[in-house]
Amino acid sequence: MLTIAVHHIGFFSFSEPLYFTSEDLSDVGLHFAHLATPLHSFRAALRSQGPLCILEHFDTAYSVLKHFQAVDIGVKEDTLELLVQVVNGLSVSLPALLLSTSLSAVDRKQQLNAVKMAVFLLCKLSEHLESDSYRQSIVTAPSKGGKKSRLANEDRLQWDTERTPVLQALTQLLQLDIRTLWSLSLVEEEFVSCVTCCCYKLLENPGISLVKCKPSRDAIIHLLGVMVKKYNHLLGASVKVIQLLQHFEQLSSVCAQAVSVWSTEYSVKAIVGEVMREIGQKSSEELSREGSGVKAFSCFLSELSTLVPDTMILNISVLLTHLEGESYSMRIAVCEVLGEVLVRVLSGDGLNESGRADRDRFLDTLQEHLHDTNSHVRARVLQVYTRIVNSKALPLCRYSEVMGLAVGRLLDKSINVCKNAIQLLAAFIAHNPYSCKLSSADLMKPLEKEMTKLKELRDKGKAKAPVAVIAAGELWAAMEPELLLTAKAELEPPSEGESDGDEEEEGAGREMETEETDRATAVQIAQFLRVNKYRQAVRLCVRAHAVFPQSPLFSALSSPTTESVMDTLALLFKGPEQDTPQTEEEQPAAPQEEGEAQDEAEESELKKQEMLVQYLRDTESFALQVEKAIAVINTMLYWKTTSVVQEAVQFCVTVCEFSVANSLSGVRRMLPLVWSTDTAVKEAVVQAYRRLYLNPQGDTIRAKAQTLVDSLSELMVDASLGTIQCLEEIVLEFFGGGSSLSASVVQVLWERFSGKQGSSALHRRAAVLLLGMAARAEREVVLSNLDTLCSVALGEKVTEDFLLARDAVITICSVTDHNKPSKDAPVFRLPQDHQLFTCLTPAIAEGVVMTDPHWQSFMEQAVRLIYFLAESPDQICSHLLQRCSHLLLDQITEGGEGSQEAGQSQGGSQGDEEEGAQISCVSLAQLLALCGSVAFWQVSHLERSVSVELRRRRGEREEREATGPSSKAKQASNESCVEEELGLVGASAEDTEAELIRKICETELLAEENLLSAFLPLLVRVCSSPGRYSHPQLTTSACLALAQFMMISPSVCEENIRLLFTVLERASLPVVRANTIIALGDLTVRFPNILEPWTQNLYARLGDESPSVRQTAVTVLTQLVLKDVVKVKGQVSEVAVLLIDPLPHIASLALNFFNELSGKDNAIYNLLPDIISRLSDPERGMKEDDFHTIMKQLFSYITKEKQTESLVEKLCQRFRTAKTERQWCDLAVSLSLLSMCERGFKRLQECWECYSDKLTETGVYQPLLSLTARMRRGAKPQLKSQVEDFEKKLTAVHTKGLENIESEETEERREGEEAQSVCTTRPLTKGSRRPTRGRNSTSCNDGDLVTPKPSRRTRRKTCITFSSDEEDDDAVMTENETPKVTTPIARSSRRTRLRH
Repeated sequence: MLTIAVHHIGFFSFSEPLYFTSEDLSDVGLHFAHLATPLHSFRAALRSQGPLCILEHFDTAYSVLKHFQAVDIGVKEDTLELLVQVVNGLSVSLPALLLSTSLSAVDRKQQLNAVKMAVFLLCKLSEHLESDSYRQSIVTAPSKGGKKSRLANEDRLQWDTERTPVLQALTQLLQLDIRTLWSLSLVEEEFVSCVTCCCYKLLENPGISLVKCKPSRDAIIHLLGVMVKKYNHLLGASVKVIQLLQHFEQLSSVCAQAVSVWSTEYSVKAIVGEVMREIGQKSSEELSREGSGVKAFSCFLSELSTLVPDTMILNISVLLTHLEGESYSMRIAVCEVLGEVLVRVLSGDGLNESGRADRDRFLDTLQEHLHDTNSHVRARVLQVYTRIVNSKALPLCRYSEVMGLAVGRLLDKSINVCKNAIQLLAAFIAHNPYSCKLSSADLMKPLEKEMTKLKELRDKGKAKAPVAVIAAGELWAAMEPELLLTAKAELEPPSEGESDGDEEEEGAGREMETEETDRATAVQIAQFLRVNKYRQAVRLCVRAHAVFPQSPLFSALSSPTTESVMDTLALLFKGPEQDTPQTEEEQPAAPQEEGEAQDEAEESELKKQEMLVQYLRDTESFALQVEKAIAVINTMLYWKTTSVVQEAVQFCVTVCEFSVANSLSGVRRMLPLVWSTDTAVKEAVVQAYRRLYLNPQGDTIRAKAQTLVDSLSELMVDASLGTIQCLEEIVLEFFGGGSSLSASVVQVLWERFSGKQGSSALHRRAAVLLLGMAARAEREVVLSNLDTLCSVALGEKVTEDFLLARDAVITICSVTDHNKPSKDAPVFRLPQDHQLFTCLTPAIAEGVVMTDPHWQSFMEQAVRLIYFLAESPDQICSHLLQRCSHLLLDQITEGGEGSQEAGQSQGGSQGDEEEGAQISCVSLAQLLALCGSVAFWQVSHLERSVSVELRRRRGEREEREATGPSSKAKQASNESCVEEELGLVGASAEDTEAELIRKICETELLAEENLLSAFLPLLVRVCSSPGRYSHPQLTTSACLALAQFMMISPSVCEENIRLLFTVLERASLPVVRANTIIALGDLTVRFPNILEPWTQNLYARLGDESPSVRQTAVTVLTQLVLKDVVKVKGQVSEVAVLLIDPLPHIASLALNFFNELSGKDNAIYNLLPDIISRLSDPERGMKEDDFHTIMKQLFSYITKEKQTESLVEKLCQRFRTAKTERQWCDLAVSLSLLSMCERGFKRLQECWECYSDKLTETGVYQPLLSLTARMRRGAKPQLKSQVEDFEKKLTAVHTKGLENIESEETEERREGEEAQSVCTTRPLTKGSRRPTRGRNSTSCNDGDLVTPKPSRRTRRKTCITFSSDEEDDDAVMTENETPKVTTPIARSSRRTRLRH
């Protein structure tokens, strides 16, 4: 401890201080009121003596610290300024002294004391200022009144601006090599702690991570870096970082930055390992505790991995244990660290073997956590993979596997995971090394071709490959050890008892005797050696020397030793050593080199072919994954989550931009989203189409326009009507926005339509439709070139392409006023003799007698255009019908004459007659279709165009009368004043006009002098005689035309409605039934009172055997019901049955029906009881699983507690009228599907008598038991106890039976009454005894097991109703709904019920 000599001479002084602590200095200090003079002396001494004045004026600065809260701001500022000057002075004077070799010990101690004092005072003062600043910031929080906050700031020291200079001064001093001032250069821990504690105190400031505090933050980090590097603060810093992360979550990024700076700029890489080791040693139990800082650790590791990934990889193993822990935040952090390491360190082709192994191991770890139990981890791993793919750090061999996993994550339960999976797949497509433009089907043929070629190359290589021959020298080396042992054993003298060797020797001798030459013997010895007969080979070799002593092959065996035998055997087996080079010399060198070169070329070709086949396989696999992903993401375009839809739209844009196969499917599928009510979704789709099609690339305006037209035309080809309507909105925005490209685009479209560019028929049709879309924004686009449209599409070659003519007519319709009618201006129309109508009329007439399948669609649009654009369209259509009728009669006449001539000349055949009749039927069908279309548009023309014109003329007349100065007009206006106030003038006039239109339709359109009246009997005859007129097209056209005629007047509708419904039920063609349903839907809207009795016949078509009819029926009924045209009744149960239709699109239509119906108040609630009754009817025979599926969907719409309570009572009352056990089970299941509330449960208990006698059935008991089990979860204690009691009651009745339970209750009640009677002093009279309930004699039989009537007074029987509580009049059950035999309320046993 420091020994300080304190002298009271007005201010404190020090003698020989070594080091000090706050305890030693607790008594040092001046009174804060007398600090002004000492500070002035301190300043003067600093100017005269330099920084060593701190030795004499230490007590002054310490007094400021001691009385910090009481001294003025000016004193604090002066003290801080003086201390900073002292530290800066030391930083200037110390370098020369530290380099000096003549520094004495006394001077060294003085300098050391000065450093210690200055650092101590400045650090402590900084801590006090930091604490005071934070306290003041909390007390004087920013308020609305700026004047008050400004005054408060003026009274405070601006510490935020002073903090950085203080830290920089300390850093500058401590960067010097001041360790030499200490003995043995050992700096005390107290000195290091004094500086570091100040730094950590400053880091605890909540705003230190803000941008405005960046200079201070950097200064702190660098000061700590100096302490870590020069003052042995590494371990302390690592521990302190962990503590800061545990207590201050906002410091995660600051700590990561600090550790990064220390490891890079100060070369203290060990600090990274120490901190990682500290975090890695945290157990799962410790991290799971609150306040453990797990989130800060996670953010710290993620941030640090982005700064120093190459340093972290050395110690990453200590973090991998957290991947198995319970903290998902730590798993996320470790996965992010792995991702950064893979991107920044373990990427590229220059990795060594160890680096590749680490890369593969890390990738395997990430793949495992794509299936993590926590959705946040799965989402973050997908983000990591997205970064890896975008950085091109994923090996090609893993593309297919990871992409398959990403496709699987598209169906994840978590929305966040789905979004990130879409982003990953988009990254794969954007950075793929394969050819995405080809589909998997297109790649199949090239792959098979190249695989066949590879097989041929391999077969060729196998045929030419020489047989692998092992050299004789290698064989000899392998057998030499064993052969040496055998030779030694054979050359030893044989023992007396050995006889096997003699026999083998004799055998070898006999073999040798059969040979003629020594060479043959040598061959025999070599064969013995090859088959491992070593003993026989040695003996034969020794004996051969005796037989052939002069042979050079055996001359070495003159003295048979082991070495000579081995040498001889080696000579015989391997041959002479000089033979090999001789044979090589004998062979020509050139052919061998040519063969080797050819082999190398073939091997190179084989490798190239293998690489090509592998590339094609990878490409095919990638294409399959992309196709699968596109199919799934296309369905996600219609999810309810906006963010997922936006990601799916962005994916479709990415796919289309990279020209991926089948990419247009998603682009077309998302087009209807332009009608979405969600603004974000609509904007995303509009931006996507603007990016894809309306911002083309090109060098010139002409090139851009050409590109735009090409892309839009590609989208229009084979597009449905709905797609074209949606695209029209986007194209209209383009042309209406005043784009500089619009004029060039229009010009390119006209050139393409007119055939100047040599386009195909599909692209010409697309061009004319696009022109129609442009005409909606600017009418002159079409009107100025109307003659071109007529000459090209409706000219002489119109019969060759009715589709082009139809699209041209649709384009011309876009300039009519039916899209935007004006009440004031007259309707734009063209004269009858206009070129347009002179072209349309013959085109329609000539097509009647043709068999073109596209004529009818052209005819419908043409008739529509005539009524929209022509003056007196009824006259044009009248002449058109006459002309077509004459053409058809002429065709029939010519056909009859031709058949007669063929019969007379016997040159005709029955097939020609049938073909003529077929043509006549098609022509008649087309004529009838024309009649129906004319009738329909004539009615529309009267009710829309004529009615509007009448109102316009009336308005003009009223304006003229109002502006006229005559007194008669004034008098009329005065007389009608009362009528105007009552609002009857305009209404009566409109009623008069509407009555005029109705009268014309009723009396004039089908009058005898009208041409349409001639076709109505023919239509009725064709529709009523399906056996005679069985041609499919004729039947279809006649039924549709009859329905259009019925739209004219109520009388025609009433006369033929029964015939139309007969066609609906008995027609054999599904298309006829489907068209009839559509027509009946229109008739229902026009004449609802006439069609109302036939509504059940419409509902009956929901069960049609044809899927197209069912689909049409549910679509039509949905529109009628939602528009309140048809009243919702019990027949809706037929729509509910379609929820389980085997075809998904029909089931989705039924689901959409109920989704929309649920928006109406109490609609589904009112219908549910009737739906349950109809579906559970035994005659229907519906399966239990299907019933459960339907009810589960329907009960999901019941969300109000009042509705639940009412339904509980209604369903319980139905138990009494149910006849079969299956109905009981269905009612119980329905009860279990309700989201039961407390009020509903109370109602269920009150209705116990309705269903208690059915609880013996498992199908009734189990659903109610599941209901109680579901209610127990999360229930309040009181309700939970009631539910448990009710559950026990259910179980008791189910196991013992209701009668036994009631008998036990009666017995308990009787015993209680007897006990009470004994306790009372007054005996009960005979008449006052209460009757016991359920007491049966022992002699009763099974038939007498009937529950006695209760003793309490019977309540009035409740009328069973099934309507909503909101309705005024309750719908009482009708006679046919009331069952004839009801279940008695007095419950009998199950045996009695079964007997009855």
